[in-house]
Amino acid sequence: MLLQLQIWALWLLQEETVNFDLRTIWGSMSIIAKVVVAILFIMSAWSLGVMIDRWIAYNAARKQSRQFAPAVAGALREGKLDEAIKIADRFNKSHLAKVVVAGLQEFKAHQLSSDIPGEDIEASRRALERAEAIVHAELKRGVSSLATIGSTAPFVGLFGTVVGIMHAFQQISTSKTTGLGAVAGGIAEALITTALGLLVAIPAVWVFNYFTNRIEAFDVEMGNSSSELIDYFLKRTQARTVAK
Repeated sequence: MLLQLQIWALWLLQEETVNFDLRTIWGSMSIIAKVVVAILFIMSAWSLGVMIDRWIAYNAARKQSRQFAPAVAGALREGKLDEAIKIADRFNKSHLAKVVVAGLQEFKAHQLSSDIPGEDIEASRRALERAEAIVHAELKRGVSSLATIGSTAPFVGLFGTVVGIMHAFQQISTSKTTGLGAVAGGIAEALITTALGLLVAIPAVWVFNYFTNRIEAFDVEMGNSSSELIDYFLKRTQARTVAK
């Protein structure tokens, strides 16, 4: 067994020098492998752009929502619907403000006009649900592409691996030798595409899961705000009915 391992080692090392310089490897790559690498770089750039865009959007939504919630709560306690709507318009990046302002505008429209059919509470509820769906779609924009990249990048890299192995055998056939130097370029090509595929996929999957959790938290916050606003509308309607 030991003798067999020594024979294999001598076979692999019969070439004296093997150059693993990246520039040399790139130059020796086949056209298909270069296309695979280019695709992986495009996927990486796209995922990085989505990560930066969504990170900025989520942080802005969180920051403005923390400022919006106490401000609009104070206006609603005083019964100032117009002031509450103006406050919501100022925080246009807040997910809570986008939902709340839809409910407030619908409720106000029913309060001011008797020509609008239907109950004001139900109409406001539907307006809040529509706004939640729209904001959810905005928050989710681009995030699904991270899941696609995370699931497909390893297979793109694997395709490059197969091409690299085939290239290595072609080099053996062309050079008529079986040393490490004959297959080094193909093996390096295969390993690089595999590594790039994993390097693109792993961060995309991690960030996709993280963003998904943040979106779910935003959905809960919007649902709670909608429920509290409906309760406020009910109390306001009941108080107006009693006053009459």
